[in-house]
Amino acid sequence: MRHRETVVLMNMCMIFNQNGEILVLNKKGKAWSGLTFPGGHIEPGESFIKSTIREIKEETNLTIWNLKICGTKQWTQDGIRYVVILYKTDAFAGELKSSSEGEVFWIKKEELAKYELTPDFDRTINLFLEDKKTEHIYELNENQEWEDFLL
Repeated sequence: MRHRETVVLMNMCMIFNQNGEILVLNKKGKAWSGLTFPGGHIEPGESFIKSTIREIKEETNLTIWNLKICGTKQWTQDGIRYVVILYKTDAFAGELKSSSEGEVFWIKKEELAKYELTPDFDRTINLFLEDKKTEHIYELNENQEWEDFLL
């Protein structure tokens, strides 16, 4: 039985305010553009929480705390497992500023439909908003086509 695999760890965080708005990032890039939540890669040996705090600071200029894990997203491609740890919080301070990653701004959840979203964000967001599902997983079926499941 194989107990080792190559894993790339990432994070994503939904920040919400007292007005019922969520903070979104309008991501720039040809392969991965549209609205999403801020986040990024976890460096080797870095704490999951500290990496999320760092990524949010880099992408939004906000300092966050009191993070609550709300799920994971994962897929395996070319022998590498990719795992995104999903957090949410309403605890933040600082002046919101966009970065080279894209523009950041507050919107109501209902407004998401008016924007182009990053691929599958319309499915992943359910893990942040509902307590019934906690994992978004992609698997290749027998025809080598991707299928995704919310578990």
